[in-house]
Amino acid sequence: MKKKQQQPQHPGGGADPWPHGAPLGGAPPGLGSWKRRVSLLPFVRFSLRDYGFCMATLLVFCLGSLFYQLGGGPPRFLLDLRQYLGNSTYLDDHGPPPSKVLPFPSQVVYNRVGKCGSRTVVLLLRILSEKHGFNLVTSDIHNKTRLTKNEQMELIKNISTAEQPYLFTRHVHFLNFSRFGGDQPVYINIIRDPVNRFLSNYFFRRFGDWRGEQNHMIRTPSMRQEERYLDINECILENYPECSNPRLFYIIPYFCGQHPRCREPGEWALERAKLNVNENFLLVGILEELEDVLLLLERFLPHYFKGVLSIYKDPEHRKLGNMTVTVKKTVPSAEAVQILYQRMRYEYEFYHYVKEQFHLLKRKFGLKSRVSHPPLRPQFFIPTPLETEEPIDDEEQDDEKWLEDIYKR
Repeated sequence: MKKKQQQPQHPGGGADPWPHGAPLGGAPPGLGSWKRRVSLLPFVRFSLRDYGFCMATLLVFCLGSLFYQLGGGPPRFLLDLRQYLGNSTYLDDHGPPPSKVLPFPSQVVYNRVGKCGSRTVVLLLRILSEKHGFNLVTSDIHNKTRLTKNEQMELIKNISTAEQPYLFTRHVHFLNFSRFGGDQPVYINIIRDPVNRFLSNYFFRRFGDWRGEQNHMIRTPSMRQEERYLDINECILENYPECSNPRLFYIIPYFCGQHPRCREPGEWALERAKLNVNENFLLVGILEELEDVLLLLERFLPHYFKGVLSIYKDPEHRKLGNMTVTVKKTVPSAEAVQILYQRMRYEYEFYHYVKEQFHLLKRKFGLKSRVSHPPLRPQFFIPTPLETEEPIDDEEQDDEKWLEDIYKR
């Protein structure tokens, strides 16, 4: 009679639960522990406790997903946080967020318009260039805004080879760098009310500013006495060359460019100037709202203009700026102003176009404009003194030789 094969005994007593050898990973530590294991796959085993934890996690995830859908998506705070941190989830769900700072342009040109706050801005730039370490490039030529083709090529070459990052500034009409194979830089500029600009220039050429009583004599040594003391109303009403076109067509050519038609008052130059403002100028500000201009420059070009407003408001800078205010300015008669306005109608159309764009930009950044709905063509205009200082201008007539900038370092 065949004997029944004896089952191997487990050291703890009883039959061995693994008669054909221990499973991969070793035998269980105790007799009853194998009963608490569940085989999901042939070689993967979990304890009941692990299995319960996984199911609880799945339940929490499902509930969270349900509340997410019912609530219309993630909390606004989370979206804002993702946007600030640049999280990829925000990009996937909502598209690219607005940049925290605009790309850093290494080539900036300020082709400053005469008698439109240029001296104030240049003084600020000299302080900022030392503070932020960018290359401020100025020019010794102050009396040539219109250039020949060869002069354009030479100037563009000199600017383009300057050490970057640079900011080039000079009184010069708009230059198209790409026309000569160069990289088009970022342009900035500031303009002001055309009649105010004209009056500031008219009296500055004759009587200078507060830096010295003889300043006007140095600036215009060849001016005859009868011309120096010519009454502004007579100049306008009698249609003297200085008070009529094309001399009054001054601001638009800075934005139209070097084409000969840019110096002819008319629709062609006006529309081309508008086009260049839209396509090539990062910002064209209004001198009457200079503090807002500086705020936007600091926002758009922080590597150049960070901290500019605090410098501008510094008492020492204010004291220096007050020395450049034009002296002996008088307001023309109402009749003379109306005639000026008619002669400068293209200048005013451009000025109001730029002003409208500037106010639109301010609203986007939460800055309030002083005038919410300015008339596009005022019926009557009398210039009033500006609260901002009026820096000197280094270029007013092509046939005069100005002295070197007294502030030049």
